[in-house]
Parts: sequence; C-alpha cells; structure tokens
Amino acid sequence: MTAPVPAARWLTAAAAVLALAAMSIVAVRSHRRGKRRRALLERLERIGVEAVHQVQVPDGMGGYIHVDHLLLTTRGVLILDTRRVAGLIFGGDQMSEWTVMARGTRYTFDNPQPALYDRIAAVKALVGEVPVEGRVVFSNVGRFAKGTPKSAIMLDALDIEFPTTEPDPESEAALASYRSAWAGLTAQLRPSPHDITNL
Repeated sequence: MTAPVPAARWLTAAAAVLALAAMSIVAVRSHRRGKRRRALLERLERIGVEAVHQVQVPDGMGGYIHVDHLLLTTRGVLILDTRRVAGLIFGGDQMSEWTVMARGTRYTFDNPQPALYDRIAAVKALVGEVPVEGRVVFSNVGRFAKGTPKSAIMLDALDIEFPTTEPDPESEAALASYRSAWAGLTAQLRPSPHDITNL
C-alpha cells in the first residue's frame, strides 16, 4: 500500500499548474498585442513615406507631449492617436466624456479630441506652413453608435481616408517642400517612455 501524498504537495503542484497557465495566458496576449502592433506599423508605413512612433514633441511651454505616431505624407504631417475600445461607443465633438457599452458593462473616458488638438498645435508650431492633420484611430473591436466624431476614425477606414500614394511629379514636389520641416521636427523629438499603442 502506497503512502498518501501530503496535502502540501498537492497544493504546491496545483500552484505550479496555475502559475504555468497564467504565464501561458500572458504570453498569448503579449503575442497577440505584438502581432496587432506589427500589422498597424506596416499599415502606417504604407500611408506615410516616413514615420516615427511613440515620441515626445516639445509643447512650446518647456515641456513635452506624447504622440503615438507621426507620419510624413503627401498631404503634410499626420498625427495618429491610437485607441483599443471594445463595444458600442457613444461620443460626440461637444461631449466631454464618451461612454462605452460592452458585455453588460458601462464606462466612460475623456473625449480624446482636445488632447489631439494640443498635439496638432505643438507640431504646427514646429513645422511652420506644412499642413498638419490628426486623427484618433479606434480599433475595429468597437464601433460608434451614432456617427463618428470629427477627428475620430475607425482603423479600417484609415486606408480609405489616407490611401497609399504612388509616386508622381505632383506628390514628389509636395514631399520635397515638406522634407526640411520634417527633418527639423524629428530632430526635436525624443523617445517617449510611454508606449501606449494599444490597437
């Protein structure tokens, strides 16, 4: 007759199994985030001829402001703030808070457009006459219930609003006029300690 296994051993074994399961879940989630990030960066590389990611821009008051993505395009400089918000989003230009309904839960977050406008203003101050646009890009796991606010865009619509531009004399001339301002801008950037890309 074999001796019974002490309860402490069972508990240790169970804890080890749970720890392995937790590590596996974390690894899978990390892999998925990395895959989504790579897909996003590939998409942005098609839109912009040059791009920098997760940087801080001088705010004109002695500080810095975080920017997820800065792209040089044939239309000028494009600033993208990326958000992963799952569920039904209720948001509008004049609303200070936007509401999300998802899986029986409800929560709010600050309207991200004013912060985007601050980023646009900071970049405009550094690039002079070069056109500057900005969008808050929402992943496709959510959708707006009553129309998309002015500066928000769904990820799938990004390629439509900012299509890949084939080189032609007109676009090359536009880019040539923007490149010195872009070089001056990127020279003043510094890496951001906050990697908050979460699409």
